[in-house]
Amino acid sequence: MASLLALFAPSPPPPLSTDYSGTQFAWRFLVFRPALFVPQAILLLGVLLYLAIALYGKHRNQRTADALYNALHPLLARNFSAPASSSGLIPDGPTDFFVFSTGRRAVASLHTFLWQLYDLRYQPRDHLTLDFLLDADAAAALPDFVWAVINKSELTTIKDNRWDLTFTRTTEHSSLPPMFSIMSEFADVSDALFKLHLSPSTTLSTLLATPPSLTYLRSLSITDQPHERPQLAASYVAEKHTSKRVFLDISIPKQPSDILPLVDAVFALVDILAAGKVSLRPETKAKIRKVREDIEKEIREEEIREKKEEAAEDKKAAKRKAEQDKIARLSPVEQKKLLERNQKRALKKSQAKVVRKA
Repeated sequence: MASLLALFAPSPPPPLSTDYSGTQFAWRFLVFRPALFVPQAILLLGVLLYLAIALYGKHRNQRTADALYNALHPLLARNFSAPASSSGLIPDGPTDFFVFSTGRRAVASLHTFLWQLYDLRYQPRDHLTLDFLLDADAAAALPDFVWAVINKSELTTIKDNRWDLTFTRTTEHSSLPPMFSIMSEFADVSDALFKLHLSPSTTLSTLLATPPSLTYLRSLSITDQPHERPQLAASYVAEKHTSKRVFLDISIPKQPSDILPLVDAVFALVDILAAGKVSLRPETKAKIRKVREDIEKEIREEEIREKKEEAAEDKKAAKRKAEQDKIARLSPVEQKKLLERNQKRALKKSQAKVVRKA
């Protein structure tokens, strides 16, 4: 009985080091020495600081996104019968927000993305992207081409993120300020677009050369190609006539209303594109068509080559499995003999290689 009670008896407190000379707090047998927990305190402080910054950043992002959404919503409501979903602004994590709009002539849908604290080359910034997907009639009225006007600060990264822009060449244009570059397949495309009148007194070139476009515009692009390179020729053929888009990417100002004229002008641009007012020379159309045919052929050839490589790998795997099954059916003595023969064969091959090198 005494030995059983000894199991429940409290153990004596561990001996305390006598080398400690800092502040300590003691109560009965409990002793707390703060200086021994400095690393843990620093770690806890770091975690609390990180949480505080994360919560502040999330609140700040939500507040910025709400202000921009409230400024944009009347414009979206004028242009779409369904300017947003029932939940309005939809968060996608703490930094990204989007709105889906539909119900407008010439536009199948509009995705509006609000990216907060977006980092390019470690330069945090907030920006807004409007992705206009043209409907079938508008896409049919617009010739195939890839074209963009890009703020030069974006040139180092945009081609890494946009496969469609690899179709283009980067040039300067006399009608644009020096801070912008043109990315176009052919000069004829730029000439045709810059002649477009968004209003009786405003052409596309004058729009891009005046505030707020000059201040906030990061990129404006018109494309008939997907952002990412297709892996299958069938999907490329199926989508190439139904994936024409207009992209507007702009920095978010302190006063969201400052960008409304630029966004409104892009709606006018979409209507003009859908009206079939972009005219290219026949030779330009032929060259663009040839580029797409070559891309389709290249994708198809890569697809065939990959299928052949997969078939060859499957054949090798099947052959290895058949050989392993055959060996497994042999007796231990026969397996040993086969192993010795394979070792001798491998040794002869290695010796032959040495002789040839010599």
